[in-house]
Amino acid sequence: MEEEAAIGLGGAFAALGSGLVWVIQNIALAFYNFGYAITHPGLWLDWSNKEAIMRFVYYGGSTEFFFVVFTAFLVLTGVGLWKNSIMWGAVRGLEGLANVLGRVFAWAGLLMVIQQVVIVFMQRIFTRPDISFGFGIPLSFDISWWAEELKLYNALVVALCLTYTFVQKGHVRVDLVYAAVSFRTKRVIDMFGSLFFTMPMAVLIWLYAWFFMWRHLIVPNPSASDTLDRLLLKSRALRWNVETIGFSPNGFTGYFLFKILLLSIAGLIFLQAIAFFYRSYLEWKEGPESEDKYLDIDRLDDPVEVHADRVDI
Repeated sequence: MEEEAAIGLGGAFAALGSGLVWVIQNIALAFYNFGYAITHPGLWLDWSNKEAIMRFVYYGGSTEFFFVVFTAFLVLTGVGLWKNSIMWGAVRGLEGLANVLGRVFAWAGLLMVIQQVVIVFMQRIFTRPDISFGFGIPLSFDISWWAEELKLYNALVVALCLTYTFVQKGHVRVDLVYAAVSFRTKRVIDMFGSLFFTMPMAVLIWLYAWFFMWRHLIVPNPSASDTLDRLLLKSRALRWNVETIGFSPNGFTGYFLFKILLLSIAGLIFLQAIAFFYRSYLEWKEGPESEDKYLDIDRLDDPVEVHADRVDI
């Protein structure tokens, strides 16, 4: 029994060692892969070539792409640890991106309300079966198309204002132990959550959403299990097949846009996780006086500040 336990423990250490070597090798190869992709853009950006499209599809959800992003994160983190001003710059840039997207696409909510009012007027007062916009050759769709298209505005608000709401401290937080611990302990919890919960979740959503999106854009349908060679073989029969089928005969035909927004959610969450990790580390290092440093919060005219709803247990 002891011999079997020793063999099992040795096998576990061997597997751990080989896994560590694999990670280090892929980190080292990330510099080569990134350099090769930048110096040979025609291999994956020349979409007049069907093989280039399939390379783009493959690498967007590949191990190589993951390690390029992961290595870039490691390099930026290392530089930021050496010079905190660079890390603060990354925080301000990423939070600024979230704020800009949120402040722009939040107006989709107003457009949704206005369009709904127009639809009601056209149906109930003018009794028109369609709505047309434009001059000369107008853009004209059935009322049911415009009614279903309202879901796109809602999706824009959810997908592109998600990280903006987080930066603005608008998410609900349930505090089990967080509220009772010290300032620096809170920052450690935030760092741990960013690295081990938010980032992995964003990666998993990206991997699912990437191939889910492409299966609604091209045929033959790519799969996450396909190797590059298999996808290159499939490229011989490749053609664009953008999803334009609505849920009703005259309904909204741009449902592929929702797949693109799903991918956007994953990318924005990943970037915000980096910003939150950096902010948490810098606030942990600099102390309570650095809390919310450089944070661009929208404020109301009311002097009472609006904070996130909290449930303290």
